[in-house]
Amino acid sequence: MVHGASSLPLSLPRGTGARDGAGTPRALLRQNTGFPTETPVTAMTLLSDQMNLHPDQLGAYWMPFTANRQFKAAPRMVARAEGMHYWTPEGRRILDGFSGLWCCNAGHNRKPIVEAIQKQAATMDYAPAFQMGQPLAFELANRIVDIAPEGMDHVFFCNSGSEAVDTALKIALAWHRVRGEGHRTRLIGRERGYHGVGFGGISVGGMVANRKMFGAMLAGVDHLPTTHDLAHNAFTRGDPEWGAHLADELERLVQLHDASTIAAVIVEPMAGSTGVLFPPKGYLQRLREITRKHGILLIFDEVITAFGRMGAAFASQVYGVVPDMITFAKGVTSGSVPMGGVIASSAIHDAFMAGPPGAIELFHGYTYSAHVLACAAGVATLQLYKDEGLFERAKAMAPVLEDALHSLKGARHVIDIRNGGLAGAVELEPRPGAPGARTFETYLGCWEKGVLVRQAGEIICFAPALIVEESQIAEMTDTLRDVLARVA
Repeated sequence: MVHGASSLPLSLPRGTGARDGAGTPRALLRQNTGFPTETPVTAMTLLSDQMNLHPDQLGAYWMPFTANRQFKAAPRMVARAEGMHYWTPEGRRILDGFSGLWCCNAGHNRKPIVEAIQKQAATMDYAPAFQMGQPLAFELANRIVDIAPEGMDHVFFCNSGSEAVDTALKIALAWHRVRGEGHRTRLIGRERGYHGVGFGGISVGGMVANRKMFGAMLAGVDHLPTTHDLAHNAFTRGDPEWGAHLADELERLVQLHDASTIAAVIVEPMAGSTGVLFPPKGYLQRLREITRKHGILLIFDEVITAFGRMGAAFASQVYGVVPDMITFAKGVTSGSVPMGGVIASSAIHDAFMAGPPGAIELFHGYTYSAHVLACAAGVATLQLYKDEGLFERAKAMAPVLEDALHSLKGARHVIDIRNGGLAGAVELEPRPGAPGARTFETYLGCWEKGVLVRQAGEIICFAPALIVEESQIAEMTDTLRDVLARVA
């Protein structure tokens, strides 16, 4: 079909569907009223809550991080959202226990964010990111700096957490080069770390399934050991007591490779995607000491933890550790428009501001860096966090989530529970010979009972929006308890 054609269907009948004389499909459309019409509608009326897809219409979309064949045999669809809930196309209400995908920190479809996006779209849809600017990019950067750790004074925008990580890694390598230490090229990640899906991110990441299909990845990468150890840390409330000594493994890597070859260390303050792993007490502080001692940059991947998840604007503030760079995404727009970025210290930024003033200092960026709609959403989101005191609210609600989760100790199949801020996890004993099967059945059981959680291997993860009520936390954990009683 030609771009801009006006006859785009909401839903196609099974098979090829009826077509008009121009070959345009004409669907029998059912909108929320339930009344059919054969009148074609324009693309502007294609909304998620107005579509009824048939199973044979699901094949074109290759879904990410999804068992496509399994999903398309029994789809789980959501069509609209508001506050703490999704609704399915059939009208069933689903309590969102995971902020979408770690991102809708202010809740769904918050009016100030929606209106900001709508108004900006009607004012200007796009502005070039290279050699041009638009006011909202500067405003959002200023607002992020205002709530960032002291000394973190500059923001580089991109579009996702994956891009933020690759951006930070490139800045680290380039920073050493502009300072005359271009021999520092080695990057250090951590086992079980998740840093997105770019080649840089999967190289420093430590999740096997994300790495094994994609060749040798980046050269010169090494990894710290994971801090997860059930023998020492099972059923810990907050940060575990055991494991700070594992930061000293960085000294071993320095001895192996020599500090003069190492550019940066990147870790998540709280490792979310791998199953919600909290840092041992003193661990992050020790990493900061070692990196500073050896002239190695420290990058905190806060794509998940930034913007209130841990009870403050950034997890680095919770732990009292200031890195050299922070990556962010997700919560900066409460998931409403894709956006990510890197916050850098003045020492990082200023090293590039040399040479002729007309020279480009960093040959890096994206077509959609600081996209104007994302900036509008970001400004509105940060204002909403402030107006409603949502970071403080998250801190106040954290003990409620902690008590609710740990009430599941002794429930069937549960071998660990951990929590911090408004995030937590319940780890299940694997079913012999069927890794992940029990946890996936548990995830499905919660969905069927009207609660959305997240499965990560053998772990059920929780990360509700910062607006969550105590009764909703109870509903999440009570639902999980009921489902576990029935899962084999």
